[in-house]
Amino acid sequence: MPKTTNTTTPATADAVMFTDETLRQATELAADARRPVWLGDSGEECTGEAVARHLEATLVLLEKDGWARVYEVVQPVQHTVDRSPALAADESMSVKALLLQLIRFIRAEVADADAPAGPRRTLPTALRYVADSDHGDGDTCEAANRVLNLLVRAHTGHAHALASSWAERQHRTAADITALLTAGIMFARTYGPGATVTATAA
Repeated sequence: MPKTTNTTTPATADAVMFTDETLRQATELAADARRPVWLGDSGEECTGEAVARHLEATLVLLEKDGWARVYEVVQPVQHTVDRSPALAADESMSVKALLLQLIRFIRAEVADADAPAGPRRTLPTALRYVADSDHGDGDTCEAANRVLNLLVRAHTGHAHALASSWAERQHRTAADITALLTAGIMFARTYGPGATVTATAA
């Protein structure tokens, strides 16, 4: 067998561009933002830690379910096993025949459980999914979106860039999304309200 040295997809240049300088520039953009970055639609402020937890849960979710650049439509799973709504039992059936039918039915049910629940998740859908979990809410989702937008704006130099659009570019990779979320986690913990880490001046 031929030996393979690397089976992972190499990160694009974007994956290494969210540096400390990018985070510092994002803080300047946050200070000039028309809407406070950490203020939710509820009118309450999110802590940096709460936003970081939301972003961490998003990262874990994308690692588990997979990241998709754009929304994918998944076709329903076609079963090869003949699925009847109920087990057909007959008093004349032998115990062996009945057990075989039961085993086939259970295997079909297990195949359903193991089938993919849906498409891989885009960055925006993953952020929204976490908002409905124990790891976040609507406010932390909005703040997390704003943090990611700030980082993309600092990275690209474009004042109106959006992380969702950045994530949809055709050359984008999962490594880029991981890098963006990781930078967002660091930014929230370092510069967010209630941050325990003091950022050092450049």
